[in-house]
Amino acid sequence: MAHALPSHAASVTPSAVAAPLPRAKLIAAASLGNGLEMFDFTVFSFFASLIGQLYFPSDTPYGSLLMAVAVFGVGFVMRPLGSMVLGAYADRAGRKAAMLLTILLMGLGSLFIALTPTHAQIGIFAPLLLVVGRLLQGFSAGGEIGAATALLLESASRGRRGFYVSWQVISQGGSSLLGAMLAAILHGSLSEEALHSWGWRVPFLIGLLIIPVGLYIRAHVDETYQPQSADKPEAAPVMAFLRSHTRGFLLGLLIIMSATLMTYIILFYMPTYTTRVSHLSATTAYWMGTASSAVLMISALFAGLAADRFGHHKRLAAVALVVAILAIYPAFAWLDSPDTQGLALLCRLTVVAALGMNMTAGLLLISESLPRSVRATGLAMTYAIGVTLFGGTAQFIVTWLLQVTQAPLAPAWYLIVMLCIGLAGLLAFQERHLD
Repeated sequence: MAHALPSHAASVTPSAVAAPLPRAKLIAAASLGNGLEMFDFTVFSFFASLIGQLYFPSDTPYGSLLMAVAVFGVGFVMRPLGSMVLGAYADRAGRKAAMLLTILLMGLGSLFIALTPTHAQIGIFAPLLLVVGRLLQGFSAGGEIGAATALLLESASRGRRGFYVSWQVISQGGSSLLGAMLAAILHGSLSEEALHSWGWRVPFLIGLLIIPVGLYIRAHVDETYQPQSADKPEAAPVMAFLRSHTRGFLLGLLIIMSATLMTYIILFYMPTYTTRVSHLSATTAYWMGTASSAVLMISALFAGLAADRFGHHKRLAAVALVVAILAIYPAFAWLDSPDTQGLALLCRLTVVAALGMNMTAGLLLISESLPRSVRATGLAMTYAIGVTLFGGTAQFIVTWLLQVTQAPLAPAWYLIVMLCIGLAGLLAFQERHLD
């Protein structure tokens, strides 16, 4: 039997919500800050191989890379804690206050990584400082999704929620597009020596733009959650969410699992995979990643508009997931031959298009099933814990599978099995549309 996320909170009166904001201003505020924050957090993966060589010297081909992706995963350890602390803060103090705090923390973490000397310069302290930067980034990222998505959802009219929430996914696609473009440009224009010396630090320094840009834009956005006496904020949003929405939380984890595995394997790990397994040039691999990110942005917008037009968020997410499952195997298998690499890219773009639709519909499905009083906390926790358990371990697991099995298609089979499990969780989730 499908289980819904029950609501016992009082509904919010119209006066409890801020007046509608100009659409462009609202979308810019939530999306630009979220996009820059996700860029800061995920750009690490595009330079994982190089960072591994500089900070984790190893004699084995996969040794340095394995340690680098492990540090990438360390950032996810703090995401659940960040989701609880910052999500609860958003449900008490407001969405805008929480978002302003997250961008400051993310900027500090990026600064740590950008300025950390290499292993050759300071020895063991280098990877330790790298870990500190990733922990700060992870804590910040844990609270971002809940606050930003709640702001978008609650600012939209009933018939425009899909369009507004789609910009959450579009901004994430934009962050991966920027990361892939920078990686392609830097690998294509700099010498190996320059890239190792300072080139890899450029994206992290660019990511510091999150501080002035985010603060300026978000300071001019009104709050969307201003509860009155009829809708008091929960004193302990974390406990209120876990106590009343346990089943929905567990099923929500499986929904997030599907999207996050496709994101961190197909979008972020694929450039590294293609250079190591299929022996494509790094520049070519990163431009392919750029194309994938562009497709993600387009498909997310399409999904948002479709959700507003037809409803049925669960059906949209399920169809997208089935398409992804069918396209994953050829996306990996056909990379092996130059004659079929074009078809492999087409299948990969199909998976990414399905990802954009699945992620947008999934965020809508989970967000609308939660009352406002715990929406930011519940969504942040569901997303952060799902991403930590599955996204944070994805690159480490597939790298380990490649090393142990010596089977180039191991990542494809892992992804297919996990997406089938995610589909079962999605089908068990009951769709609701709370204010």
